[in-house]
Amino acid sequence: MSWTPKTTPDAVKTVGVIGTGVIGGGWAAKFLAQGYDVIAWDPAPDAAEKLQRLHDIAWPALEQLGLAPGASRDRLRMAATLEELCAEADVIQESCPEVLDLKIDMLTRLDAAAPVGVPILSSTSGYRMTDMAGGAAHPERLVVGHPFNPPYLVPLVEVVGGELTDPAVVDWSLDFYTRAGKKALRCSNELPGFVANRLQDAVWRELLHMVANDEATVEECDVALVYGPGVRWAQMGVGLTFHLAGGEGGMGHMLDHFGDSLLEPWTRLEAPELTKELRDKMVAGCDEEAAGRSIADLQRQRDAFLVDLMKLLQRHAAC
Repeated sequence: MSWTPKTTPDAVKTVGVIGTGVIGGGWAAKFLAQGYDVIAWDPAPDAAEKLQRLHDIAWPALEQLGLAPGASRDRLRMAATLEELCAEADVIQESCPEVLDLKIDMLTRLDAAAPVGVPILSSTSGYRMTDMAGGAAHPERLVVGHPFNPPYLVPLVEVVGGELTDPAVVDWSLDFYTRAGKKALRCSNELPGFVANRLQDAVWRELLHMVANDEATVEECDVALVYGPGVRWAQMGVGLTFHLAGGEGGMGHMLDHFGDSLLEPWTRLEAPELTKELRDKMVAGCDEEAAGRSIADLQRQRDAFLVDLMKLLQRHAAC
């Protein structure tokens, strides 16, 4: 089914944000920093207050990176109803909780309320749009736009449609996200979990195994990643990093030389059982590593680092 947009990506003025938690609120901050008007809706009674606290942390970091002309936190408005938001938005970013039935219901409601020319983008971190779009009368305008936390600083957004999505809407979304200051990645396949989460999950599961088996602490795992592979991955990722590991022979030599090590039982991709003991170890390990720093303290520290890293990547990006 073909689709005709309400407006072109370069003419978007108002972005609708559904859900204003960590992800939705982060999206709202990013869109405000890019000079858009943002209209947000969240059914929680304290949503507006929590959103302002999130932006109190986010905005100084965004100011350091540079705001678009006209960017202002004053351009944020909370909608009283979902229908009010849908009537005004040029594009909608949905970020409701990651529960499949909730996603299906929310996308169905948004599809019923928003003009057909308004793209509806979902921040889902794992569900396929094909599985979420079943209740929509116009599934051709539904697209996954999966960010990484915090969305206002981490550039990546993975973009992919469902089986009934019009390719023109995917193209529109990629253009819009790029204009909104994101690194928009067109996913070639509709994989559950997409690309980045599947890579991240492999490391996460191995960390849980090591902690569960008393092979390493949470802090040991974090320090090893931050000061080892993480330094290289921030610029080149795994592929190009191992390409260089092959010396002048590149990836071919690397695979020929180290290929047998792939058979070594170093990693365990099956998730460990999340027992109470493992949960308690993870919580205690994070508390120990945080060393008295609050969540807000850690968020500010993370954001300051990411601002510096984004500036460095702009000068040295290899992919």
